[in-house]
Amino acid sequence: MDYIATTLQNLAGQTAFANLYWGNFVMIAVACFFLVLAIKFGFEPLLLVPISFGMLLANMFPGIIAEGGLFHFFYMLDEWSILPSLIFLGVGAMTDFGPLIANPKSFLLGAAAQFGIYSAYFFAILMGFGDKAAAAISIIGGADGPTSIFLAGKLGMGGTLMGPIAVAAYSYMALVPVIQPPVMKLLTTEKERKIKMEQLRPVSKLERILFPVVVTIVVVLILPTTAPLVGMLMLGNLFRESGVVKQLTETASNALMYIVVILLGTSVGATTTAQSFLNVSTLKIVVLGLVAFVIGTAAGVLFGKIMCVATHGKVNPLIGSAGVSAVPMAARVSQKVGSEADPTNFLLMHAMGPNVAGVIGTAVAAGTFMAIFGVF
Repeated sequence: MDYIATTLQNLAGQTAFANLYWGNFVMIAVACFFLVLAIKFGFEPLLLVPISFGMLLANMFPGIIAEGGLFHFFYMLDEWSILPSLIFLGVGAMTDFGPLIANPKSFLLGAAAQFGIYSAYFFAILMGFGDKAAAAISIIGGADGPTSIFLAGKLGMGGTLMGPIAVAAYSYMALVPVIQPPVMKLLTTEKERKIKMEQLRPVSKLERILFPVVVTIVVVLILPTTAPLVGMLMLGNLFRESGVVKQLTETASNALMYIVVILLGTSVGATTTAQSFLNVSTLKIVVLGLVAFVIGTAAGVLFGKIMCVATHGKVNPLIGSAGVSAVPMAARVSQKVGSEADPTNFLLMHAMGPNVAGVIGTAVAAGTFMAIFGVF
């Protein structure tokens, strides 16, 4: 009987219930909430499903992210900046840069939306974070998960802040359709939202091929620290536009992209154990990320209003909100809000210009911080 009792006691001690505390159950509830958002409401399921499931597993078995655990090896690929760079390769292969080439002024809208990043940097310092931590946190304002992970790893935040930063960034990417519309409507009039823009000019094949090459040369010569992100983004787009490497384009934009999303999403989610996530610093990061994202959206819309005045009403200010780098969600939100004001209004392709510019702008912001701190 003693043997049976001891065996049962040992088995009971090995269950998750014996090793968890209330915080783990809170995080399990949060993971389930994210799954509902992804599956029932369709909020970026490609991101939220792996992240939330990684969160679920890590809070039942914390050892899964510990050294030697399954997700530890995935997570090391995040810290080494391998997975974020591969994500950029896939984004480049999937995205049409034509709208940005056809309307280079879109670069200004993409640049304006980065104001949220730089403002968040100073807010983070005021809230007590160190300069490198503040820089890593501020990138959340670009609603760009891969860049947030990339910069956090480069600045040595992998063991402390990368998990909360990545989850906040990906959460705001998923919630773009919820967060942006109220800001856009608050800062624009119905008349402005109804503005119809002229059709973009056709872009030649030569322009499409030269664009990624020229952007890489110009940006990387000025700011070499952007090479891993901007270089991979432009390489992916060159695959797409050159027309001679169809197999590489299909691999980068499909199989490789989705494999990387699985590894990155689950490993990021697995960092959100209750012990590392339920603290004051994480709450500050979530708040700072939201503030930065709202400021970035507002800055893009306000600069869009300036361009609207400068062009005598030819630019719809709504496309400025797409300057954050959540591709293509932010552009779709611009289209959605514009079509609510006028069902015949088609802004998607116009918004894709600032959207692509925002991706480049966020990568440049990350490279700028790396250069400031002497990190390569």
